[in-house]
Amino acid sequence: MKLPDDSTSAALARLKRARGQLSGVIDMLESGRDCQDVVTQLAAVSRALDRAGVKIISGGMRECIRSAERGESPELSEEQLEKMFLSLS
Repeated sequence: MKLPDDSTSAALARLKRARGQLSGVIDMLESGRDCQDVVTQLAAVSRALDRAGVKIISGGMRECIRSAERGESPELSEEQLEKMFLSLS
């Protein structure tokens, strides 16, 4: 299923932010930074990835609803969407 442009751009922004944060975590480890600082930044990367996943899934859900409103059969079933959502937890 192709995601709506607004969902794609929002997810990409979050993923690019996470990429930058992950580079920072790698740099921190390579330079021997304190464990607590590294874990704090790693948790931030994890949250950014989770939020990107939620944005992608919610965009897919909205697209399925729009398809149903147009009288079309959604590309993903309710079970598939639920499985995707649960895979993030």
